[in-house]
Amino acid sequence: MSVILIHSDRLAEHQTPPGHPERPERAEVMDAVANRWRTHGVEAVAPRAATHEHLARVHDPDYIRRISETTGHAKALDPDTYTSPESYEIALLAAGAAIDGVERVMAGSHTTALALVRPPGHHAERDRAMGFCLFNNVAVAAAHARVEGAGKVAIVDYDVHHGNGTQHMFESDPHVLYVSAHQFPYYPGTGAADETGRDRGEGFTVNLPLEVGAVAEDYQRVFADVVVPVLRQFEPDLVLVSAGFDAHERDPLGGMRLTTDAFAAMTLELRAVAEECCRGRLVAVTEGGYDLQALAASLDAVIETMNSPVAAPHWPSSGVESSRGRESVAAVRPALAAYWTL
Repeated sequence: MSVILIHSDRLAEHQTPPGHPERPERAEVMDAVANRWRTHGVEAVAPRAATHEHLARVHDPDYIRRISETTGHAKALDPDTYTSPESYEIALLAAGAAIDGVERVMAGSHTTALALVRPPGHHAERDRAMGFCLFNNVAVAAAHARVEGAGKVAIVDYDVHHGNGTQHMFESDPHVLYVSAHQFPYYPGTGAADETGRDRGEGFTVNLPLEVGAVAEDYQRVFADVVVPVLRQFEPDLVLVSAGFDAHERDPLGGMRLTTDAFAAMTLELRAVAEECCRGRLVAVTEGGYDLQALAASLDAVIETMNSPVAAPHWPSSGVESSRGRESVAAVRPALAAYWTL
């Protein structure tokens, strides 16, 4: 019942221009991590490709077609997001890995799963690629989980960037809770505290904007005061994690000051909620993280956390005085007062 890793050794075939942060070397890190844990007895399996039906639950069919037509070509989809001749096929494997993790955890063969994938996904909108992302892997996984029998799915995103695509795909859906702690204001510009969903989904979008420079204590505060209480009240049947590691202090894109141990602590907080609400069912899907050393260390820390018995999280001490977490909680409490007890 330990963690299962879903990983393809083909991820480096998705090529980006020289100097691009989301580079094939990230795939080499994921390969090495998967191989190392396999030697420690952790199961690692290759994913099957997502189907058109899987993708069309969250993406516009015409958009799926446009991405498929990039096969065999190198194209710039926007100033940050590119395809190479194999990118469509690799993007199908990335979404398929997230689906595979959901199926295994929902079936009970494993309690936790980690999809080691690139390209990342949480910026991809229903009909548009952006922010290095082609298909929204975690959104595809959430929609599949609903089909597989999960009445309620929670997505928690601790990538340094707000997951605009994930939010927009589910902002009217009361069955999918989206919670994001992210640097703000920052790319892509969404994720303010007052963005709480719309229509029947009002209250099921929870944004915790954090000022640049946030440390572990700030994340600990927003998890303790908002993330965990909301999750417990929502009572999900499955917890999904958009596991981005670009809030690491070494990351070249983010401006946060988290250390590797903070990612383990956040993941363990979410495992504890999953244990309490849904028999431990948790699937993490990789997003950003662009310093190779920090990426490798953070992946190892998260896998160790997912492969061990649930215990009380050990949050690291930064030694830095910061009010950023308190300020985020103070901003979000009035926005959420009508929906959750905080």
